[in-house]
Parts: sequence; C-alpha cells; structure tokens
Amino acid sequence: MVIAETDALVGCAFGFPVRSDGFWWFGFDGTLPRSVEQLTESDGVFAITNILIRPHSQDQDLACRLQERLLADHQASLGTILVDQADRPALNAFRSWGWQDIGEIWRPASPTMFRVLVLPVGDRTVARLEKPAHHAWTRRPG
Repeated sequence: MVIAETDALVGCAFGFPVRSDGFWWFGFDGTLPRSVEQLTESDGVFAITNILIRPHSQDQDLACRLQERLLADHQASLGTILVDQADRPALNAFRSWGWQDIGEIWRPASPTMFRVLVLPVGDRTVARLEKPAHHAWTRRPG
C-alpha cells in the first residue's frame, strides 16, 4: 500500500504480487499473451486492486503517481488491474496513463466481466505485449 497525504489522507493505492502459479488469470477469456505468462511465472506481475483518491483533490496526477510508486516499490515488471467494462471513465483514465487492454476475465463470484489492463514497467518489460500463449489458467466462461 502507498498513501498520499497533506494535512489529511488524500489517496492510497494497494494490491498484491500475482503468484507464479497463474491463478490470477483463471477465467481469462481467450489466449493470454506469452509475455504476460512469462512475467507471471517469474514473479514479475503485481495486481493493483484499488486506487482511492479523495474527491476534489487538487493533484490531477495523484492516481497515476500512486500506481507508479506502488509498482516500483514492489519491483514489478508488469502491473495488472481489472476494471468493470461498464466503467468507461476508469477505463479511459487507465488507458491515458499507458495501460494496455489485453482482454476480458470472468470471476465466478461476480456476474461482471472485467477488462484486463496491464502496464509494462521499466526497461525489463517489452512494451508491446504479443505472441499469445495458451495455458490451463485460461478458459472461456461457461
């Protein structure tokens, strides 16, 4: 978790390292890009689960800086986040910060399909995610 504060808390971001067993990707619809699979297997992926910013914060770039700091603190090569596909403002914001949309994922506990976004971090990560790979973690919802 990283926080931003002045006199009071103005924002925070938190998440967890994605386990190398690939469980995070269970329910991915389609074929997972090979580079994402390889980074997962090498413990290089960090999932951001929430970014919270106080309404009317004076700092327009705060959410972007918090996510960058969280990924850097965990020495991640790739960040990932799941966004409700109906949440257009959030999807547009993440895309404007450089996140790439790689597909959809379905979680059994939720009726919602989520867009899977990834953010390559640093020089160790190939900026273009390509070359699909198929793995047992990926499946179509059914």
